[in-house]
Amino acid sequence: MPRLMLTDQRWEKLLQVMMSSGRIYNKPEHRMTFEGILFRLRTGIPWRDLPKEFGDWSAVYRRFNLWSKKGLLDILFNELSRNADYDWVFADGSIVKAHQHSAGAATQDSECIVKSRGGNSTKIHLAVDSGGLPIYFELSEGQRNDIARAVSLIDHLKEVNVFIADKGYDSEALRAYVDSKGGKTIIPKRNYGQDIDKESMDWCLYKYRHLVENAFARIKHFRAISTRYDKLARNYASMVSLAFAIMWLPMYC
Repeated sequence: MPRLMLTDQRWEKLLQVMMSSGRIYNKPEHRMTFEGILFRLRTGIPWRDLPKEFGDWSAVYRRFNLWSKKGLLDILFNELSRNADYDWVFADGSIVKAHQHSAGAATQDSECIVKSRGGNSTKIHLAVDSGGLPIYFELSEGQRNDIARAVSLIDHLKEVNVFIADKGYDSEALRAYVDSKGGKTIIPKRNYGQDIDKESMDWCLYKYRHLVENAFARIKHFRAISTRYDKLARNYASMVSLAFAIMWLPMYC
């Protein structure tokens, strides 16, 4: 029997959230289907290689694709993260290498994949709360600058108190935008050959920016996240949502 990830208590919590969304019915096979999706998330194997204990691989994939279309895994992440602590918010972006099998989707959209000197890549833009737990994320092409999604990250926060990020977010326009929301920024300025007042920001609090890096490190333990295999950005985003939901689950049970 393949290794499973969910205890009875944690599955009950997940099922409760999914049922409350009104997007699924309570069927006995859902648990093993969910475990099959988690197995693929953890190992990154092709869907066709999914162990038979989880059921027919095509049935598991079709169910995952359907849940992705319905936004069920996004709802799961959003519901579990609703109790986030917004006192401090840390933001950053991380590039993910896209496997060659993820290219060639039959759509006109880029599916958040771009080809560069390092090969195909996607970027995850993430905001985490005071405890380092994920709040909101977006996908973009791998070459996209971090600051390109900064305003969108801020707009999706319930509160804006203190926004902390690295030099990639250095922008007076961004600082003014956060200020207009009633918050403040802790973002170091780039040194373009000029003297910078090192006393002008809270460097002690800035040291905690590693919390967002820790969040990326945790989800990249899942091989289907550390390397993108999904052709559709929607399906990869659903996998990322699932990984973040698993991070939140211990807070409940």
